[in-house]
Amino acid sequence: MTSRALRNFLCHGNPVVTVFSGSYCSRLYFHQTAVCKVACQAKSGFKPSKVAVVTKTTRYEFEQQRYLYAGLSEEDLKQLLALKGSSYSGLLERHHIHTHNVTQIVDNLQKEGIEVRVVKRGEYNEDTVRWADAIVSAGGDGTMLLVASKVYDKNKPVIGVNTDPERSEGHLCLPVRYTHAFSEALHKLRKGEFRWQWRQRIRMHLEGTGINPTPVDLHEQQLSLEQHNKAHRSSTESQRSTTFNSYTTPYLLPVRGLNEIFIGESLSSRVKYKSFKPHLTLSLHRASYYEISIDDGPWEKQKSSGLSICTGTGSKAWSYNINKLVEQAVEDVLRIGKAKTGLDIPLNREVIESVTEAYNESLIFSPEDNRVFFSVREPIVNRVFSNSRQRGFASKVCVRSRCWDACMVVDGGTSFEFNDGAIATISLHNEDLLRTVILND
Repeated sequence: MTSRALRNFLCHGNPVVTVFSGSYCSRLYFHQTAVCKVACQAKSGFKPSKVAVVTKTTRYEFEQQRYLYAGLSEEDLKQLLALKGSSYSGLLERHHIHTHNVTQIVDNLQKEGIEVRVVKRGEYNEDTVRWADAIVSAGGDGTMLLVASKVYDKNKPVIGVNTDPERSEGHLCLPVRYTHAFSEALHKLRKGEFRWQWRQRIRMHLEGTGINPTPVDLHEQQLSLEQHNKAHRSSTESQRSTTFNSYTTPYLLPVRGLNEIFIGESLSSRVKYKSFKPHLTLSLHRASYYEISIDDGPWEKQKSSGLSICTGTGSKAWSYNINKLVEQAVEDVLRIGKAKTGLDIPLNREVIESVTEAYNESLIFSPEDNRVFFSVREPIVNRVFSNSRQRGFASKVCVRSRCWDACMVVDGGTSFEFNDGAIATISLHNEDLLRTVILND
């Protein structure tokens, strides 16, 4: 059975199958139409006067900085990495590849008569954004997310270049061939041989009690749970004189989410220890407890391992991996469906692969689509807590925290406290769009 025939069979071939696959059919149709949406074709060439090149911190640099306080020599670092099972020479080689490609980017920009400012990601700030006409992210997707997080002007282009394609996926960057041919990319920009793509971004309003809108930057920190909590406590104490504990009107957080936000206990698999008798201690799972409202609908109490809310850009990232199906699961479902309905559903490898691929592709939608996609991770359902929709599209999501040690993390890099009494409103607005480019083939 061909892929097209199978899809027709699943969506239209039998009333029984259509009952359980209706939402799938509509989402598959949405995926096919939305992803094919054409970005805005550039009407003229683009040649900025000033460009900031923001470079990632390589693993080699990170390890150097990490042990700098101990006064380690390069030989000491080499031995320490070997003890951890890491290759010093391998890290150094990847570092040289990255720096070589950054040099190529800078040289090509300067040959075009463009003023260039190279900024390490740890030094990247709003002043750099204001100075530049355009920003080049030189690294991987993580660097691109950091760069985008500080750009609020939707007319300021951000261009990602993957400086180590062998070790970084680079979904948000230019195609890999431009890593070694950045001059070609500049030529296409100058000639107008590209399209603008306006990526939607999530904005977040906080209100309620116990609000601390001061973010903790996770980009340059490798924090344990205790360190993460201490960072939040420190920021709270330092801002105590200027930060109110309660907001009667929504407060717009100073960051935008390009991929996704995650809401949940600081460690969703955290174990809570409870003593009943002198020598009896039980380990209890601490789930994330909150209330959720979709598109101004009724509030629903939920307990789960957390809540993910993504954009079309982020639909290829964490959200995809949360919701994707593996062939084993698809085969099991088709086998049960065949047994329960008596339908002649073929269970050969081609059919299973086709169904799996079709479903997983339906999870991906256009970066320009003005809806978010929410996913409830491992929901707990009983007589107290419900879960009417484990995943789906929405224009607005509101979450009221009932957690004790929770955070709202934006693109894996910026964390906000989100504890009992706090209410978050997640939505999309056109003024938050991120301007990126798609070069013509």
